Amino acid sequence: MSHVRSINSPFPTARPFLVHKALLRAKVGNASVAPRSECACRIGNQVRALRIAAGASGGELAASSGVSRSMLSRIERGLVSPSVETLDRIANGLGVPVSRFFSDQTVRTDFSHVPSGRGILIDRVGAVSGYRYELLGHQLSGNLFVEPYLVTLQSQARPYVTFQHPGIKFLHLVTGRVSYRYGAKLVKLAPGDSLQFDATVLHGIDAIEEGPVSYLSVVFTLRD
Repeated sequence: MSHVRSINSPFPTARPFLVHKALLRAKVGNASVAPRSECACRIGNQVRALRIAAGASGGELAASSGVSRSMLSRIERGLVSPSVETLDRIANGLGVPVSRFFSDQTVRTDFSHVPSGRGILIDRVGAVSGYRYELLGHQLSGNLFVEPYLVTLQSQARPYVTFQHPGIKFLHLVTGRVSYRYGAKLVKLAPGDSLQFDATVLHGIDAIEEGPVSYLSVVFTLRD
């Protein structure tokens, strides 16, 4: 009985019970394992996020990349600093460039949710009378500035073909029918039709053929 130890029961009427010494020495595996570094954690988070976005399990990525499942698990938890070769194999398995593992997604947190009818009404300086602008989102970080609007033409709205500003505009007609002018071109738009063009050219609604008219307008510009 050299490998057992008697321990008093917490219940006074019970007899002492025996516990093997091996159980007394046992510790929970990996309980005290800490991430290797902040950099390893960031890379691991990126690997995991890209794997989930690809809809792949750990086993599937292990099979496609040739990196063992246990190693992938340790990388995703930030427990190891993977070599460039290992990251290249994982990138090939995910179908992404290696550089994606080093992009700092934690600071790119732009996300907006606007319930129906809850956009911000914008009173634009010099706005054309009768054009109602409802801002549907925003982009705060990076070099790309995005302005998505739901534009509704009110009863007093009239055709206007001299809109002109920097950027690329995407337009999607939601309701109504219009003739839309872009420079010398004139196209007829029905619900569901879309346009995309360089907004530095004169553009706008040339004729309102059927109301009410509303359209989605998204302008993309680069920040200085």
